[in-house]
Amino acid sequence: MSIVAHLYSFFIGVDTHARNHVYTITTSTGALIDAGTFPTTAAGIKRAMSWVGRRTDGDLDTLWVVEGAASYGAVLTGHIAAAGYPVVEAARMDAKARHGVGKSDELDSRRIAESVLRLDADQLRWLRQGEGVRQALRVLLAARNSMSTERTREINALTALVRTNDLGLDARKSLTADQFAEISKWRARKEDIGLATARAEAVRRAKRVLDLDEELAGNLDKLTELIKASPAAALLEEPGVGPFSAAVCFTAWSHPGRVRNEAAFAALAGVNPIPASSGNTHRHRLNRGGDRQLNRALHTVIMNRMVHDERTRDYVARHYGEDPTKKSKKEIRRKLKWYLARRVYKILNALDTVPQPA
Repeated sequence: MSIVAHLYSFFIGVDTHARNHVYTITTSTGALIDAGTFPTTAAGIKRAMSWVGRRTDGDLDTLWVVEGAASYGAVLTGHIAAAGYPVVEAARMDAKARHGVGKSDELDSRRIAESVLRLDADQLRWLRQGEGVRQALRVLLAARNSMSTERTREINALTALVRTNDLGLDARKSLTADQFAEISKWRARKEDIGLATARAEAVRRAKRVLDLDEELAGNLDKLTELIKASPAAALLEEPGVGPFSAAVCFTAWSHPGRVRNEAAFAALAGVNPIPASSGNTHRHRLNRGGDRQLNRALHTVIMNRMVHDERTRDYVARHYGEDPTKKSKKEIRRKLKWYLARRVYKILNALDTVPQPA
């Protein structure tokens, strides 16, 4: 059995934190090359990887050992894997080993790098591809769903409030972003207690809608950063697929082997054809089961393509046109979502795995 120290030229130990990561570069003999601290931002991670590349002469025969790879180190491990480096979770360390030596972030990062040197190769804690990123994406998607639901509830309540009370606002149509901003700036007036209370409540709800807009924008920025650092970045090259849709598809697919084939993924998404024939009519209908969030993501992509993608527009024109005997738009959308689900599955299943020793 091979010893890990014999398999790689350099070892990078990373002690991860919320704001900064501490990196230590050692050789296979445990000799210290350098140590440094960099922010956890995308720019900070890019600087750290450039710093490591300069000190190791760009040698990809370098093993990254990350503590908290599925939590604080999730984004970092995504960038490491995307750069072609092998990355593992730090081995468990005995607290007694540092007795009388002391503790610091730099010392911890060095211990993290050295923790794998004496291990057999099969003892390394390899990460499931993109596992930390997937976990982070699930958290962000759940938070986004909660924020979107709250925003809809606040808008509905605010709309009802300004329509049932004469607050000087034309609310016959759906409220706009400009109207939310206008309402949030209203000041108290000398008016009936009922109207004054309604006005104060309208201001509160408008401010909450604006706050949620900011939170949703921040959530999308984080989703974008994580997706670009994940193996699923390839999905962003597909027409109409944005960070949110890519995140939903990636988390639903999860990892190689979870979904056995294209048909199973289409069924998971609720886009597989279901027979709905009767008499002389032979057709299939939409599947109203499956993962509805994944279904909505695919629906959003298809609706975008039907407007902006030339190939999709041509397909719709060929199968719909003005001939009443041709398929309905609903059936065309079903077929397009079915095709898209299979396409997404192929892309995700073809992702390269993290390099591991033979």
